[in-house]
This record gives sequence, structure tokens and C-alpha cells, in this order.
Amino acid sequence: MRNYFITGLLSLAAAYAQAGMGFTELPGLQADGPVTVFYPTLGEGQRIQKGPFSLQLDLQGPPVRGNGRLVVISHGSGGSPWTFTNLARTLVDDGFVVALPRHRGDNHKDPSSPGPDSWKLRPAEVSRAIDTVARDPRFALLLALDKVGMYGMSAGGHTALSLAGGRWSPAQFASHCGANIAEDFQTCVGLITRLTGGVFDGLKKTVALAVIRQKFSDATWLVHTDPRIRAVVAGVPLAADFDMDSLAAPPVPLGLVTARQDKWLLPRFHSDRVLQACKACELVADLPNGGHGALLSPPPPADVLSPLAQDLLLDPPGFDRSALPAVDRQITAFMRKHLLP
Repeated sequence: MRNYFITGLLSLAAAYAQAGMGFTELPGLQADGPVTVFYPTLGEGQRIQKGPFSLQLDLQGPPVRGNGRLVVISHGSGGSPWTFTNLARTLVDDGFVVALPRHRGDNHKDPSSPGPDSWKLRPAEVSRAIDTVARDPRFALLLALDKVGMYGMSAGGHTALSLAGGRWSPAQFASHCGANIAEDFQTCVGLITRLTGGVFDGLKKTVALAVIRQKFSDATWLVHTDPRIRAVVAGVPLAADFDMDSLAAPPVPLGLVTARQDKWLLPRFHSDRVLQACKACELVADLPNGGHGALLSPPPPADVLSPLAQDLLLDPPGFDRSALPAVDRQITAFMRKHLLP
């Protein structure tokens, strides 16, 4: 009997090692956008074109049992699922099912409401993405949803910190910008404009602060809890508007990925503040030469980005993308450590 058991395990392991990555889109709940799902499958798939990306995926391939756990990924501002495909593949190779909700008003098809208006909605959209996967009969029997992992990058990192127990407010965002508009300008205005050192910089800061203070005056602390989420990693997160006391002792394991050359979300205002406040948090990976877009893998082609977005998202000189597979493995190892029995 023991030999049959060992043989069965070895056969399962061999099949598992050869598994491909399945892909499907599920309709979101409550008028949410679609939820993209990547998962283990035995099919090799084919090249599929998604916007500027050519990806090897098994479209609608039948799922096979992996490790029984789900990880949700929250994309950054204006983002899409496709720039997280390499991380998703590493997670899928390790047996995880991966779900990516399309965040309302702040995605590659609809960038109309970035910033705090989107940040208010995102955590609940992550919870509903879990519900969406749970309702699909292809996945319902393959997953145990009492321990779900969550990863978010940039604005998705803000979502991750919220789901790790952090509280924030629009007024705190306005307060941060009021105190640091010159040094952290891109956090406050996004891709609308930039400071150039020219004569109009003062006017840009004055106008930006007037709009921010008028629009984001609500001092209500915003929180969202989902007891199913039991491990969180925040990659280059927007964090300056959080009450750091709320992140000092997160109720779930919280890891961070940082990029020292980030010009959009300067680490000293964001990820470093979280690490300083949270002594139990784990620095999952640090990219000393990485910019804000280092964790986008595959990265967006330069010709689809504005000149400002190119400057903020494309890799700075000296950054070697061959480091990214190791980062993906470290994120996956964090999830395995905290989600698997």
C-alpha cells in the first residue's frame, strides 16, 4: 500500500511540474469589471495577443488541482492584468490560482477616476473577486478560501495595506500633499503634469493643492476587513495617507517589496514609513536600482506610454530585469509560508 501511495504522489508531482497556465475571465459582481483568473492546467496553451503583449496561455483550459489556495493581485493605477503575468505564472507553477479584478475607474480601459476615489472602492472589489472565483464551479471544488493571499503594486499596494489592517483618509492624503507637494509631487498629481524647474512650477503646486484640498477633505478613516485574506504583500505601495499606528501590528503577515529608484512614490514617504512603523513586517525583496515600474513584468512598451509615464515607469539605467524571477519566487514563497498548512 505504501509503495502505491508513493508512486501516486510521484505521478502527481510529475504531472504538476508539467502544468501550464490556464486563463479565463469571469464577470464581476455588482457591476464590477471582469476578473481575470490564471490557474494550473495540463495544457500548454498558445500565444495569445493581449494589447501589446504576446502571452503563452491556455485559454479556457480545464483547471487541475494545485495547492488549493487563491492569491488576488491588485493592479496599479491605469493598470491591466497582463503586466503581472510573470508573477502569476510563478504563483501558478507553485499551485496557486490567481485572480485579478479590474478596478473601476482606474484601469487601462477606463482611467477616469484614479486616486482616493478609486482607493475607496478597491478593497471591496478584491473581496468580491474572491466571491466571483468561489461561485465558479471550475474552481469552487479546487480551492479552500479560508486562507487567501493578496498582492498589490503601487495603487494596488495601497489596496494591499488596506486589506492588511491599515486605515487611511482622503484628508490625510491632502495633508501629506500640503506638507510635501514639492518633494512628492507625482504622488499628489499622478500623470497630469510634472515639475520641471521652470517658472510655472509654483503655479502648478498652487493649483494642485487647491484642487486636492477642495476634493479630498473627508477626514473619515476608511477601513475594510476580509477575514479570508491571511497574507499580504505590498509592492512599491502608495502609503503616505495611512495612519501608521494602524500598520504597526498588522493582524495578518505583511511583506513589502521596495524599489530604491522609484520616482513616482518616493520610498521615504511610502514603503519606508511602513517598514519603520511595522517591526514585524518582512522586507520580501528590495531592488536597489529598480524604478517604480520594475515590478511590471512584462513591462509596458515605451510607445504606449506618455513621455511622463515613460520617465516614471521605464527602467532606470543600471537596472537588470534578470533579478525579477527571484523577486517573483520570494513573493510566492511568502504566500506559501503563510497560506499552506
